Amino acid sequence: MSHTVAVSNMSKWFGNKVAVSEVTVGFSPGVTGLLGPNGAGKTTLMRVVAGLQVPSQGSISVLGEDPRANPDIYSKLVLVPEDEAIYERMTGRAFITLAAQLSGVDDVARRVQQILETVELVDAADRNLGGFSKGMRQRAKVAAALVSEPEVLLLDEPLNGADPVQRASLIALFRRLGAEGRTVIVSSHVLIEVERMTDQVVAMVDGRLAAVGDIADIRAAMSDKPRQVFVESMDPRGLGAALLGVDGVVGVRVDEGRLTLETSDAVSLAKRLPHIAVEGGFEVSRVEPVDESLESVFRYLVEGE
Repeated sequence: MSHTVAVSNMSKWFGNKVAVSEVTVGFSPGVTGLLGPNGAGKTTLMRVVAGLQVPSQGSISVLGEDPRANPDIYSKLVLVPEDEAIYERMTGRAFITLAAQLSGVDDVARRVQQILETVELVDAADRNLGGFSKGMRQRAKVAAALVSEPEVLLLDEPLNGADPVQRASLIALFRRLGAEGRTVIVSSHVLIEVERMTDQVVAMVDGRLAAVGDIADIRAAMSDKPRQVFVESMDPRGLGAALLGVDGVVGVRVDEGRLTLETSDAVSLAKRLPHIAVEGGFEVSRVEPVDESLESVFRYLVEGE
């Protein structure tokens, strides 16, 4: 799939501080999680893509154009910043209406009502933003961004402050936008919720790319990190002892009746485990990987730098 956002050999520094270093990455329609610890360069990357900051080197392309060279791109590109960017004395409806008017939206009132329904803020629409909770403010910011129906959305920590119900609603919205063919780039520290949005991630550490792609593929590429597999059995110690001699099994741990295997060859283990269980009379009720979640993959990436 062609890239709607392309970053080529991009670096950004502020004086002697390098915020982003030689990043080359592309984003396609759908949802992509942009991950990294504090100071990794995620916000700087988003701001450069949005045209708010000039790259110190390299280039940016959004929908085939450099945003700073072609301002028309800004009608198709929005950034929802992590910091507060609202007028506290305005009502939610007025705030979104202003965004619609500035964007030149046709039939402003109809579009604003539609967006209020989309982000589930109809009941609070005529209250001042200053009285909104953090999560409600986040939804108001997202609504203001969506009112112009952009093709590319940059969302910097959009789940911050949202309660569990609001988070679920926003995650469903982002997934829906991605399914519609929009390019949605979501920066977040809430890894388990990024995993609910997408399996496509871009991970940054210390201003550099650490990994790009499908979560499962990234984990599979970490050949230096043995896979951890949980096996549920009535006799975990006996089964663990029987598996110690299997090629690729590099570790066996039994903790509170839980058998966890470390293997450098998951395919070989998958083939041998059923035979060993049958031959030894071990009942196996469940087998599942325990370190292929986004949280585990991200931890390995950060620890490996």
